[in-house]
Order: sequence, then C-alpha cells, then structure tokens
Amino acid sequence: MYVDEIKGTKKKLISLKSYACTANLSMFVKIFAMYTKQFEIRWSDIDANRHLANSAYINFMSHTRMGFLMDNGLGQREMVHYNIGPVVFYEHIYYFKEVFVGKPITVSLQLKGLSEDGMYFEFLHNFYDSHGKNFATCEIMGGWIDMKERKLTALPNELLERLSGLSKTEDFRVLTKEDTRKFGKIPKHLS
Repeated sequence: MYVDEIKGTKKKLISLKSYACTANLSMFVKIFAMYTKQFEIRWSDIDANRHLANSAYINFMSHTRMGFLMDNGLGQREMVHYNIGPVVFYEHIYYFKEVFVGKPITVSLQLKGLSEDGMYFEFLHNFYDSHGKNFATCEIMGGWIDMKERKLTALPNELLERLSGLSKTEDFRVLTKEDTRKFGKIPKHLS
C-alpha cells in the first residue's frame, strides 16, 4: 500500500481512518509511506514453541517482495519476457519479541540499496504486530540472474525504473559488487 493510495476510494479511506484511530499517527504515516502486506498467523506458521516459526518469517518476506514486484509490473510475465529471476544472497533476521497466533501482523518492504544497473539489490523488511510494535527486522541482499545463462545480469531499464520507485531507507546506498562480498563468506567444500 502506498501513500498515493490513501487518495483512493471512500471505502479505502474509511479503513485507513479506522487504522489511524487504533494506532498513533506517526506510526500510521511511517507504515503507509512504504510498501506493506498484512498477514494472519496460521497454525501452520508456528513452531514447537508455539510462536511464529523462522520459516514463516522467510515466507512472509518472500510474499511481500513478490507482492511489490507484481503490483509494480515486475511479475512473472515481465520476468519471462526478459528471461530473468531474482536470487537471494543472504537474509539476516533479527528477532526482538515473540509473536503468536491470533492477531494480524504487517510486513514492510523498503529498498536499502541498489546498484546503478539494478543487478544487485538490498531490501529491508520490518515486522509489526497489531499495535504497530516492531518485533523483527531483516536485511536481505540479492541480484537478478539470466534464466538461460544462469549468471547475474543487469535489470532492464524499464524494470529498474519500477524497482527504483520503492520507498528507500534513510541509509539507502548505491551498491557495488564489493558490497555483495562484505562478509567474506566463501564456499568450504567437504573434499
């Protein structure tokens, strides 16, 4: 959901006003200035500790990213047309508080970094409970691959413009190949 969507239909305005009444105004403005998706926590989303499972965090983030891409003309049709696909290099999740079944959660998406040619991207996800409290955050870095060559590739200009429209974090930066190697991780084979 975007700020310009607030100017939408009366029905949409009513639901946004209801949300604003249940939460403080600064949180309302912050959340609706970035792309968000709301989720119900299902029984299949919890683990043996009866709180949200790690795998559910990853699924909710993936669904949020794909939602943004599809909502902004970077869906499967465009990916097939350009023969590209997104790949994840890493996801670093930081958990602040447990969350349980019974209340909706909101997952946000912001652009934390992007290379000039769009080959590399870095996203920031934040997880909010039904009161707007941030209970987890995740930094994710990835890139785009050519589906035939199976090699990293630049994002076509048309799609780069669309991705660039995503709300940016305060510390947004232009990425380089060196940023993808900043943790110094390399494969360590068994033999």
